[in-house]
Amino acid sequence: MSTVTISRYQFITSASLIALIFLCLGWELWWAPLKPGGSWLVLKAVILLAPLFGILRGKRYTYKWLSLFIQFYLLEGATRATSEHGLAQQLAIAESLLAIIIFIACILFVRATRQPQEEKTTSAS
Repeated sequence: MSTVTISRYQFITSASLIALIFLCLGWELWWAPLKPGGSWLVLKAVILLAPLFGILRGKRYTYKWLSLFIQFYLLEGATRATSEHGLAQQLAIAESLLAIIIFIACILFVRATRQPQEEKTTSAS
């Protein structure tokens, strides 16, 4: 794949991950926290800082494990989108959409950066 395509996947993943971090911070601190004044669920935004630097640097391994890890955010967003109302429900839908975008962009990045030898091994199996 071309480096333009790879950098596009990297940009989409990075921008979506940063947006998800800010969404989680705003949601759990100000916009619609579970408890007035904020809740411990704000830590879910802090956890997203772990893969951020690997994603920004284009580390393939980080993309691989983030594609698995981000599914917890999709699950939480889907659960809260169906159980909450009002602003919290809209924020949960936004969390789910961002998680889906991150997942797809991660998978596309991993596929685009696959080495030729990995393709032979995969097709022979």
